[in-house]
Parts: sequence; structure tokens; C-alpha cells
Amino acid sequence: MRTRGHTARMAVSGALAAALGFSLAGCQSGSSDGQSPVPSASSPAASPSPAPRPPSSAGWNTDPDSIAAVGDSITRAFDACGPLADCPQASWSTGTDPGVDSLAGRLLDRPARDSRNLAESGATVSDLPGQMSRAAAREPGLVTVLIGSNDACRPSVGTMTPVAAFRADFEQALETLWEESPESQVYVASIPDLTRLWEVGRDEADARRVWEFGICPSMLRAPRSTVEAAVARREQVSSRAEAYNSALREVCTKDRRCRWDGGAVHDYRFTADALSHWDWFHPSRDGQGELAEMAYARITRR
Repeated sequence: MRTRGHTARMAVSGALAAALGFSLAGCQSGSSDGQSPVPSASSPAASPSPAPRPPSSAGWNTDPDSIAAVGDSITRAFDACGPLADCPQASWSTGTDPGVDSLAGRLLDRPARDSRNLAESGATVSDLPGQMSRAAAREPGLVTVLIGSNDACRPSVGTMTPVAAFRADFEQALETLWEESPESQVYVASIPDLTRLWEVGRDEADARRVWEFGICPSMLRAPRSTVEAAVARREQVSSRAEAYNSALREVCTKDRRCRWDGGAVHDYRFTADALSHWDWFHPSRDGQGELAEMAYARITRR
């Protein structure tokens, strides 16, 4: 017999199609606070970014006094608490849910006052400079970055963000932050393993049903298909995400104000318990807690 929870999840599948079809297939997001976004480096109208400033001579501070989070729906904890909604209180970075034990909760005495979640559901790396501008205005001690899933999760492999554009937008985002707030440190999380996501959900009937509504179609369309074209498509998405992670690592590690997670998030072998069972894509509360733990370990390492 199907449980009530199962029935409820299936009842919102149609609504998920509308909401997730744009936010997870890689739609461009707008500013969440009414400000105009900063032009991205991949925009034809944008000029090349200047080289980042020389790194600060100070060492890495393992005890920042404030945190700003930028990124996409993972950091907004979309679908972590219920269907079709952000749940920022459960965010790995700035959340206040004690069950998650967020990074802010671990590092700050007053996390609700001294942290700000500026991430946007549906964001791609082209949205990051605008988010960084809003973060810089607060002069945070630490900015957390988790971005890139929506750049790989597109309607087709041909519409994935080019690697050069991805790198340029990330470089511009860091320059935007440090131009206005030169002492802010940055923690950069790697993009989760999208192939692992497919492996965990492909044999789950509920996952396959909800994925049919357009969740990360470049990777998750026809999840049980073993035809050559489907296998090649998944390999292309995986390869592109790895290239994005290489760009994030190479840019971040040039400056001592930036710490790369060492690939920890990408290498994390999560299970179904770490995924929201509303969409089988976003982290559950358990998954958010795992992200917080990995971030804390890296940020506080001396």
C-alpha cells in the first residue's frame, strides 16, 4: 500500500513540472532584492575583468565574524522542508535549523544576525557577479560559494555553459567581491557529482517520475536507458561538470583569501537519505548537514 507521504509527493508532481522545469534546467535568475544584476563576463556587453588584486598578506582566519552565502537553490535549501519552496533556515551555509547545524551555526555566536543568504534558486555562474556585489556591500568575513549545477543541468548538452565563460564569470565574481571588500575570505565548494545523483535515483520509481518533469534533463532524462546516445550524453555532462570544478579550483587557489574544498563535495558518495524525496535532486536536511560538515572541516583547518 502506498503511504500518505508517497501520495502527497505524487500529487504535487504537476506543480513540480512548472517550478522545477525552469529552476533546475538552467534558467537565468534575477536579483532577489530589486537591484539590477552586474553584467556577466559571458555577456557580449561586458568588458574583460581586470586581474584580481594581490592577495592579502594576512593568514587565513578560521574564525570569521560574519558570513554571506552566494550560489543557487542548493544553498537556498530548495525542497529541503517541503515541495516547491526555498527553506533557507535549513541551508548548509547560513541556516538556523539545529538539525542541520549549519556553517553559520558552528562559526558564529549570533548566526541569525551575522549571516545573510544571497543565493538564488535557478542561478547559474553568470548570476554570481551580481550576488557577489550584494555580498561585498556587507563586507563579510567569509563568503561561501556553491555554483555550477545549473550550468551543467540544461535542456541539452549543447546548451551547457561553455567552460571559458564559466571561468570568466567566476573570476569576475571574485574581482567584484575583492574590489569592494578586499579582506573578505571565500570558501568554494565543488559541484556535486551529477553522475552519482543519477546512480542513486535511477532505480527509484518516485525519482524517475519526478525527473520526467524536466529536472536536470541533460543528465537525468531517460535514466534507465543504456543506448549509446544516452550513455554518451551522461558522460558529456559529467565531463563538463569536472571541467567547471577544475576552473573553480584553478581560479580559487591563486589567492590565499580563497579556499577550495579539495573536491570534497564532488567526491562525497551520498545516498538516497541525503536527497529531498520531493524532487530527488536537491539535498535533504541530512544532505544539507553533510555539506555544512565538509565546509566547516575545510574552513577551520589550520
